[in-house]
Order: sequence, then C-alpha cells, then structure tokens
Amino acid sequence: MILAQFGWMVQGSPMRFRGAVTGLAAALALTLGAPARAQLEIQIVGGGSNQIPIAIAPFEGELAAQVDLSGVVAADLRRSGRFRIVDSPAVLGMSVDAPASDLAGLRGRGIDAAAAGAVRPEGGGRHDVRFRLFDAARGDQLTSGAFGPLAAQLRATAHRIADAIYEKMTGERGVFSTRIAYVVKQGPRFELHVADADGFNAAPVLVSNEPILSPTWSPDGTALAYVSLQSKKPVVYVQRLLERRQIAVANFRGSNSAPAWAPDGKRLAVVLTREGGSQLFMINADGSGSRRLASSSSIDTEPTFSADGRWLYFTSDRGGSPQIYRMPAEGGDAQRLTFEGSYNVSPTISADGRTLAYITRVGGGQFRLAVLDIETRQVQMITDTPNDESPSFAPNGRMIIYATQMGGRGTLAAVSVDGRVKQRLSISAAEVREPAWGPFVQ
Repeated sequence: MILAQFGWMVQGSPMRFRGAVTGLAAALALTLGAPARAQLEIQIVGGGSNQIPIAIAPFEGELAAQVDLSGVVAADLRRSGRFRIVDSPAVLGMSVDAPASDLAGLRGRGIDAAAAGAVRPEGGGRHDVRFRLFDAARGDQLTSGAFGPLAAQLRATAHRIADAIYEKMTGERGVFSTRIAYVVKQGPRFELHVADADGFNAAPVLVSNEPILSPTWSPDGTALAYVSLQSKKPVVYVQRLLERRQIAVANFRGSNSAPAWAPDGKRLAVVLTREGGSQLFMINADGSGSRRLASSSSIDTEPTFSADGRWLYFTSDRGGSPQIYRMPAEGGDAQRLTFEGSYNVSPTISADGRTLAYITRVGGGQFRLAVLDIETRQVQMITDTPNDESPSFAPNGRMIIYATQMGGRGTLAAVSVDGRVKQRLSISAAEVREPAWGPFVQ
C-alpha cells in the first residue's frame, strides 16, 4: 500500500507498509508441488574477513549418483562468508576411509580443515552417505556423520553435511538445510514460492493475479501465513504446506494484514482495522479468539515476536513519525527503540534477542537496512542498496534476507549482520520480493 494511504507520505518512495493493502482480488489457485518455472540464482558480491581455509575433497561415488555433493557442501560454506574454499591437488584422492595420518600432505598448504565423503547405493533406493572432517594441521578427526537418504534427498543430505561442518568449525548452527519463501512477480502474475536456502528446488505454493504479501513461516516450518485479496479485500490466510490446505484466519470488516506467528505456533499477531485505524490483535491460528493487544489512536502495524515469546516488536507513528516499539507480547506499555532518523519501519529481531533489524530512511529519500544492538543502542547501516524493504533474519541470526531494487527491478539480497558478506538473489525476467527465512529444520 502507498504510504499516503497511511498518512505517511514519502515523496517518490516505492516503499509500503506490510501492515496495509488495498485492491481488487482475482482468482487464486493452489499449486503446491508444481514444478518451478524459475530458479532463484545467488551471486556472492561481498565476502567476510578472517575466513577459515577449508578443502572439500570430491566425494567417492558422487558421479555415479549424479549429485555433486561435494560441490553443494563447498558452495554452502563459501556462501556463508565464513569459509574460504581451497582447491588443492593434495585432496583430490582423499578417501573417507583413509586414516587421519594421510593428511600430512596438506600441512603447510594454508588449509585448516579438510572434508572427505562417499556415497554408495544401497537396497530399496537408498544410499549410504558418509563424511569425515579433519583438522589438517594436527591430523585429528573433528567430526563425522552417516546418512541413509533416498536419491531425491541427496542434495538435502549435502546441506546437512555443510551444517555439521559449519557448526563444528564456528560453534554456531548452520542454516543450509533451511528454506526461504518469497513472492515472484512476472507480468500480472504473482506466485508465492518456497525454496531451499540456496535457491534450489523452488516450487510455487500460491498463484494469483493479485499481489501476495507478508509471508511468514510458522515456528515448525510446516505452514505459511500471508495476506491475499481473493475476497476482494485483504485477508490473512494460513497455508498448511503438507496438507495443501488454506485457512482464512483473519477475515473481519476492513483490512486484515501483517501476520506474525507467536513462538508457540498456536497464535498469530495481526493488524486489523475493524475498530478503526490499524491496530494490533492476537488471534488463534484457526481464526478463533481474536483480542486487541493495545489501545492507541495511532497506526500500529508490522508486529513480530521475540523468539522467547516475551516481546512483540512493531511499527507505530504514536510519537509523530514511524518508529519501532516493543511491548509485552500479551499487551502492555510500549517502549520506543529507534531514535536515529525520522522514519524507521519493518522490524525483525534476531533469535537471541540482541539485534533488531529494520528499514530506515536516509538522506535523499533512500531506504536502507540498519541493525540496532538492543543492549548498547548502537546503530549500523549494513547495505548500500537504495530501496530496501521486508528484512528477515536467518534462524541463527548471522544473515538477513531482504527485498530491494537493482536495475529498476525488484530482487532479493542477503547481508551478514556486520555488513561484510553480501549476496544477490534474482530470477531472470521476473521481480522477486517479500522474502521470509524459514526456521531450523526439526
């Protein structure tokens, strides 16, 4: 929705609040499981510092399995910005069954760690996949793993191996096995897609001739909430991905928008105008039991929960301009969090509750992604793109995916919380927007 409809005019800005939408609806078709027509491509445009040099040996049997497992593992680690992949002839013949003492040839080659693996067919269509990670300097095994996937699960298994390596080397949980959701616009057509974190295996969940807005993942990753206009007004739906079932959970008089899952997965915060103005409500995930969370004569919108369920962060103009606030998740007094700049919107909070990401307006009418350290109150601008919106944290809090514009077309980007690692995510001949990073795979 254009900000003028909120009373918050920003001259020349393509930005809009996720908390309000208007328009006429068209037919809606559910197509979960249909083959994707466009693959999300990821380009690394900025790398991190102090990267860990690691070598990934070709996995034995991956050519016969027709899945480049070692290549997927290497691409995952490289994309994180935490690793530098070292191509060394010394690892080409490295076997997953070889003793760690065979790593002597890697010493002095600037390699801190090395991984080897193998994939072998088994009965019933399954494969035996194993890997080992070694300390290249000391010759010690750091970790290992064994899996029994079907052929269709081999790529997902490579992501799990990358997650294991990432966690062992950094002490943080990897996000390579997670998924992302986003909206693709091509001509008059809008599609809500779900894809692996590396852009592969994209599939449409929803297809419409009207905009799809504000997708957000349930805490267990089995459902998406979003806004659609199929009832000729904004309505909040929940889509159960495995059941391919759509439920209207907020379809009240006026606008229903900006869904946010509570950490218990049983409730959502939504923005309703049924009592006049955009206000925050809590509602059960089946659409029952709605109740207002705050009494305000201002616009309150874009809610998001802290991971522990204690706080609800949101955007409000109660202080005269759009700013970020938080209040107890069950309702109560609100505390203002942003003070730098006259326009701060679209909050999202890291899983550890330490970092708030949001969109801020800077000189010249541009919109940038900023992060606020909740404890120190220090603010850092972490992007250089001009029209950022819809930020969403990776579940480990290391990266943020967001929508922006490049070359006059909507696209996605990802950036590390320190601003050093940057990626671009795009689809040829289509616009991409409204990203949401899913939770850890259970």
